[in-house]
Amino acid sequence: MTESSDPTNTAQRAKRSAFLRAIEFDNSLPIQNDAVQLWLKDLDNPFRWSLRPLLQFFFAALLHLIWFFKRLPLPQFRAHGLLQSMICWFCRHFVSREANLLILRHFATESNVLNFLADNSPEATDIARVELYPTTIDGMREASFVEHDQELFRLFAELGHWTPAKAKKQQDISWQHWQPIDMAAFQIAPKRTQVLDFETSHALFMCLFCLLLTREEYRDAINGFNLDQSIALRIGQLIGDPSLAEMAYNKHPLYLVGPWNLSQRFLMHGFFTEYLYARLESLRSSNAPKTRTKKASTKKPAPEETI
Repeated sequence: MTESSDPTNTAQRAKRSAFLRAIEFDNSLPIQNDAVQLWLKDLDNPFRWSLRPLLQFFFAALLHLIWFFKRLPLPQFRAHGLLQSMICWFCRHFVSREANLLILRHFATESNVLNFLADNSPEATDIARVELYPTTIDGMREASFVEHDQELFRLFAELGHWTPAKAKKQQDISWQHWQPIDMAAFQIAPKRTQVLDFETSHALFMCLFCLLLTREEYRDAINGFNLDQSIALRIGQLIGDPSLAEMAYNKHPLYLVGPWNLSQRFLMHGFFTEYLYARLESLRSSNAPKTRTKKASTKKPAPEETI
């Protein structure tokens, strides 16, 4: 049975507002239907409209207090292992399936975008590519959120100064480290307690990140979103599509910001990587017979822990 013919999905669509039914079919911006359907299901979550506003208000206030505390001239501490263990435990037990899948997709979309940039930059011949493609919640312990940020910064530093490039011909574009996303590869063990939507979950995570990273690590992480514009400009030059820069909500990386408006900036970063991934995957698919794509590992991931 396809998703469109599933009676449950049909009933959900019927309950949606006219606007939500409209945006389900709006493909003006490049985004894969899998991501759209996951997001719409996340919007159907009643906790997003009832619990999230209260939690976001409370945890936003707490976040600024922790931010102030971490900026004091005190010895810095961090606990990366504890942070990742807590996040994975929380995702496994309390975060909805749709939100977990969106998180796993984000690792894959950003890794693909960064690898595309490296594969097609003449300065990147000896630069290690990004290998963060977890397919399970436990996989995020190794391909961690901390490493996710650090790999972005490493790649930009190793690429060095960018030389504006002429658009490449399609046959000259490299897809060597590109791994198309296969939704069937993601494994989420269902639990009755998995009820929290994406944004509510992020509201709970952001204070943990601020507390368990050093002040410089956390400051860098929340400002790393602003490199979205730089990525869009570079890839836009490589494929001859300057409109990509318009997809970046987070801009101007030289202007450092604090945790204000963090939830929206984080969410828009996720949308940006989905847009860019969809645009590039469409380009790759249109030239598929002439390209070689690195095959994703066929090793079956270990099943998630169940109750």
